[in-house]
Amino acid sequence: MLGNFIKKQFIDVIEWPNPEEGLLMWRFPVADQEIQNGASLTVREAQAALFVDEGKAADAFQPGRYTLTTQTLPILTNLKNWDKLFQSPFKSDVYFFNTRQQLARRWGTSQPVTVRDADFGVIQLRSFGMYAYRISDPAAFFREVTGVGASYSGEQLEQQLRNLAMTQLAAAFGTSGIPFLDMAANQVLLSQKMNELLLPEFAKLGLTLENFTVESVTLPENVQKALDSKMSMGIIGDMGKFTQYQTATAIPMAAQNEGGIAGIGAGLGVGAGIGQAMAGAMGGMMQPQQPVQAAPAQAAQPAAPAAPAAEDPQAKLAKLKTLLDGNLISAEDYEKAKAEVLKQLIG
Repeated sequence: MLGNFIKKQFIDVIEWPNPEEGLLMWRFPVADQEIQNGASLTVREAQAALFVDEGKAADAFQPGRYTLTTQTLPILTNLKNWDKLFQSPFKSDVYFFNTRQQLARRWGTSQPVTVRDADFGVIQLRSFGMYAYRISDPAAFFREVTGVGASYSGEQLEQQLRNLAMTQLAAAFGTSGIPFLDMAANQVLLSQKMNELLLPEFAKLGLTLENFTVESVTLPENVQKALDSKMSMGIIGDMGKFTQYQTATAIPMAAQNEGGIAGIGAGLGVGAGIGQAMAGAMGGMMQPQQPVQAAPAQAAQPAAPAAPAAEDPQAKLAKLKTLLDGNLISAEDYEKAKAEVLKQLIG
């Protein structure tokens, strides 16, 4: 019996010397051993330690070196009902936490977030960016996130944090008061709004949100196409002026086609509208020629203005060909008008 007690080993140094990359929490391997009263606890920079008794968080330690006694473990002493002069070895779970800032964590919307926009009504948005956090309250982090276990990694936590960000993103979009078209220029303000909404949520988990940035806000492809069309119409503006502009730019192109624009005549100016050009051309071609009757000599009527000279049929044909080449009239209209001109020409 005494021999077994002498062989029994006690833990007299507790530390986390080589933290594994990506781990946020690690349980010191106590197993069946006991911690020697007066043992040494070493907590390195960017670490914290927490003593846990039967699943209940007890004393927490910041970076430093400590001698474990009832004076340095007041909460554990109270939980175990120790006497202040208690000197025996004891059992307790010891957890180490990585309090280093976790940088360059990425977040993004797996599905579009539906929000109400001042300009476009209800729209769906996608967004992504980066954030950074650290463990600031090991006891709260133990209670709310990790619980008892051998270890806990950042990868396990970050899916939960991304979901938390997505929950607040719709609220940020809806309460920011920034229309979608202005978001690109106001991503700093949107990032600040997200920080404001997420800080208390992270604190509940024992975390401090160091920063949260919105790098991009985009629309789903089908919505973006509709927005592109709307913006194009806005750029065009006055459709009448746009039609005149198209007509003016089409004339030089028509000059490169067979027949040129020599036969169009002065009546088809660059600034004339398409409707006026076609009405003037087609009206003169389709109107039957009326014989000119001489006024009676005895009638004392004021002299009527001279009738315009009949347009040369060949000029009419050239004008028609130019209108057809410029896609200003259909082939059917062209054939009808040409037949009428030929009829006048041949008789």
